Amino acid sequence: MLDITPRSGLSEEQRLMRQSCRDFVDEVVTPFIRSNWQREWDMNPQARLPPEILQGAEEIGIRTLGVPEEFGGLELDPKSEVRTFALISEEIARGDSGLADKLVQNWKVSVLLRNLAPRHLQEKWFRRLVEDPQFLLAHCLTEPRGASDRWLPYNVPEAAMQTRAVKKNGGWVINGRKQFISNGYDAGLYVVYANTNPKVGMLQGTSSFLVPRDTPGLTVARCNETMGCRFMNNGELVFEDLRVPDDHLLVENDALGKAGVYFRPGKIIQASKNQAVALRLADMATRIEAVRALLERAAQAVDDNAPDAETLCNMVKLFASEEILKVAQHCLELHGGNGVMLDFGVEKIFRDAAIFLHMDATVDISKMKIVKSMFPETAGKYAGPE
Repeated sequence: MLDITPRSGLSEEQRLMRQSCRDFVDEVVTPFIRSNWQREWDMNPQARLPPEILQGAEEIGIRTLGVPEEFGGLELDPKSEVRTFALISEEIARGDSGLADKLVQNWKVSVLLRNLAPRHLQEKWFRRLVEDPQFLLAHCLTEPRGASDRWLPYNVPEAAMQTRAVKKNGGWVINGRKQFISNGYDAGLYVVYANTNPKVGMLQGTSSFLVPRDTPGLTVARCNETMGCRFMNNGELVFEDLRVPDDHLLVENDALGKAGVYFRPGKIIQASKNQAVALRLADMATRIEAVRALLERAAQAVDDNAPDAETLCNMVKLFASEEILKVAQHCLELHGGNGVMLDFGVEKIFRDAAIFLHMDATVDISKMKIVKSMFPETAGKYAGPE
């Protein structure tokens, strides 16, 4: 395999963690995938990935990244946290992108809870996450009517989420549905977004809540049978008069604005996983190097809190997903008939690459986000509901 991983600027901790992840993939993940290639097609979602895989991630210290050290997690250097996320997710995705996404959701939601949850809930849920290697977190935004495409480019009431939360008797009652949720099928704790002020746009009327899996009124409706990344169980959730205490409200009304701690690292990580799909293709190293260069710049911008960080995040997500799909398609074609055979393995690379076009916003939505962040005052004027 051609190793084109950049070595400049990495700390000793980053190099050691990257090597541990490489060893884990080479010695545990890849042998499992090769010996059990049918496993991802098991129609019992909980039977696809054996518990030993997440236990292995726990043993090398990468399962609880983002959890504060005081709660038993592994807290990274805040100046390079996003870059470390990208390095590690890339290495894990080399073995399996679904496994990488399974872990990534825990990291991103941990960062969000670290920033937004009250301390007593951090103590409770971070302890649960640390103690149980199979415990998963999920971030519930997308609905049947859409996600970011509902408020781009217009932030108006009629584009609001259909999931509603109403304050009642010292708590909140939530009704609605979420779909296409990473880890949604088997997570133990969800961050759920709901409309709490239907008179204003989504950016001013959306709140976020912590919802434990065993909360009455929460139903895990189905596991979505995705084309790729099948070791991460994507799910749909239904909320029927679900009640949470008032202290489970994370952010009231401006939750989407406060969720940047989740979304920005997510775009960097998505890009790193996109390129990991095609690392073995030495003849396509030029495309991969181009993706990596933009990824490095965007990750540094997020760590530096640079003014163009949002624009660069969307650019790298868009660029990586399109370029790596081209690499994977070329790989598929080079292998001829073998390329489409399940037992050969190349079609898995193509399937995993294709799914990234639709993760964390579609290509078209990413382009709209780029333009809107570059020209915030003039990008899109709302013509009214008629």
